[in-house]
Amino acid sequence: MKVLAFVGYSGSGKTTLLEKLIARLSADGVDLAVIKHTHHDVDPDEIGRDSWRHRHAGARQVMLAAARRRMLIEELPKANDLPLAEHLAALRPCQLVLVEGFKHERGLAKIEVFDPALSRPALYLTDPDVLAVACDMPLPDCPLPRFSRHDVEGILQLIHKSVLS
Repeated sequence: MKVLAFVGYSGSGKTTLLEKLIARLSADGVDLAVIKHTHHDVDPDEIGRDSWRHRHAGARQVMLAAARRRMLIEELPKANDLPLAEHLAALRPCQLVLVEGFKHERGLAKIEVFDPALSRPALYLTDPDVLAVACDMPLPDCPLPRFSRHDVEGILQLIHKSVLS
């Protein structure tokens, strides 16, 4: 599987850009998956529902299976932030995995979504894995390809040329 991460600080526009790219890549016939990293403890299961009750009774994995989709909820060891490789291993094979987050992962091709208004340092300055930057402002000293955060066509061309080829 080819893997490409979209990295940047919260509020930079990663999710909005990825949503557009996923729709286009999917329409182009690319078989893809997405891994979204979060630092928040999430629980998509509703308190009191059967699957919640099974998990809280001690099941490490609970799969909710419906006619058109399924959701696997897996309990991980406390205070354990697994490396990306372990999450990738849990996916079924596909052509492309787009990752949102994991900005500190090394050896992972990345596109940085950068918004100078957030007053955070650009990751491309210190991360050699960043291939390009999506930013709506000029970055005169940036040696990497720069795209507007709205330039879906340009970013798609980069993905096809640099990642999927």
